[in-house]
Amino acid sequence: MLSPTERARNIFKKHGGTLRASEAIAAGIHPRTLYSMRDTGCLDQAGRGLFRLSGLPPLSEPDLITAAKKVPQGVFCLITALVFHKLTTQIPHEIQMALPRTARRPKLNTPPTRAFRFSTAAYEAGVEEHRIDGVSIRVYCAEKTLADAFKYRNKLGLDVALEALRNYRDLRKPSFQKVLEYARICRLRESSAPIWKPSCEARHEYSTAG
Repeated sequence: MLSPTERARNIFKKHGGTLRASEAIAAGIHPRTLYSMRDTGCLDQAGRGLFRLSGLPPLSEPDLITAAKKVPQGVFCLITALVFHKLTTQIPHEIQMALPRTARRPKLNTPPTRAFRFSTAAYEAGVEEHRIDGVSIRVYCAEKTLADAFKYRNKLGLDVALEALRNYRDLRKPSFQKVLEYARICRLRESSAPIWKPSCEARHEYSTAG
């Protein structure tokens, strides 16, 4: 039979090597085993309540993984999603995540994290799942992120949204029809039609004409 430590290591490996304490305990690891593994160097503490098997390669995106683990309801959005999709030259100073309007605000200081409340339709639309260093993260697709960037242009800056739109145009297979569909879901036409509609529809006409 496997020892408690060996069984715990297998559980961590099954989940990409990184678990929150609550996830580890729910998966069957006794708290005494968890903290003993930390104290003996079998686990590294990647953050408060977050553990990672020692000896693994350094995390390529530690902030994203920490935020994804600590705020499982969150979806990476706005500047964070623009950076993920390589649609901006902005250097983010915080992690930005979307949450349902009824969700409790996360208590997360490291990494600095800012939560945005989305309506149910806007929160659920366009979510993609990606794996980074064995950990699953949720981020809005490029088209949904563009729609959100224009909706929140007063917070991000109109120049950020326009830059993202230009960069998106240069992708191999841009789909401005999808962008417009997400704009409708986000009720973007109602709030910023003078800026959004001409910009995006002009890009759509350009792409279909080419």
